[in-house]
Amino acid sequence: MLLLCLLVAGVFAWLGQWQLERAIETDPPEPGATEQVQQLTEVLEPGQYLPEPLVGQRVETSGAWVPDDFIVVSSRFNDDVEGYWVTGQLRVDERRSIAVAIGWAPDRAAADAAVKELEAGADGSVVEISGRIISDEGPKVPPHSDPERLDRMSPAALLSRWHDIEQLDVYRPYLASTTATAGLIDISSPAPDEMSPVNWLNVFYAVEWAIFAGFAFYLWYRLAKDAWEREVEEFEDAAAAKTP
Repeated sequence: MLLLCLLVAGVFAWLGQWQLERAIETDPPEPGATEQVQQLTEVLEPGQYLPEPLVGQRVETSGAWVPDDFIVVSSRFNDDVEGYWVTGQLRVDERRSIAVAIGWAPDRAAADAAVKELEAGADGSVVEISGRIISDEGPKVPPHSDPERLDRMSPAALLSRWHDIEQLDVYRPYLASTTATAGLIDISSPAPDEMSPVNWLNVFYAVEWAIFAGFAFYLWYRLAKDAWEREVEEFEDAAAAKTP
């Protein structure tokens, strides 16, 4: 049993060390790295998840708007004011697209007016877009009263409403444009907070593994103590039986 506990504790200790190694970032991104504008293709490929150090990274790209794919997303806040985003499918390559949050509108009427203006200008001409790359918020079931409503900025949800998507490669994150068009207001997207070189969640997991390793030794201690107490009790019973 002691050998088994030593083996289990050794595995737990190794797991704790593994967590600690990943808790401290030995090569953290330089301060202000997200503010250095890069080309989208140099930062990410379609289908890839956005690594944490690249969340909020400023990028630029070019492409053409796909007609009929300008969609309004509700529950968007700009400096604590609720409103709407107008989004579009930007075809950056022949079969490659990214969802773009083009701008913010204070009400649905202004958002719908912007959609009409964008549709009128979607003639296949190339546009330059600069903004921040942000992770997919994940889809959400729309309310029964308005099944067409979108409350999350989710490229996965937008993809289900886009046109001409056969064999289309789509970026998982979306691009929040820095400069709005079509009468919309610029989206408020401040620089992300600087990342801490210490991942405290991994530190917490490492402490947990250390506790588990200690519990393995405690289990052996309890088993050994119980066995010793039984032997002492049997010895005392045997001694008492021999006493006239």
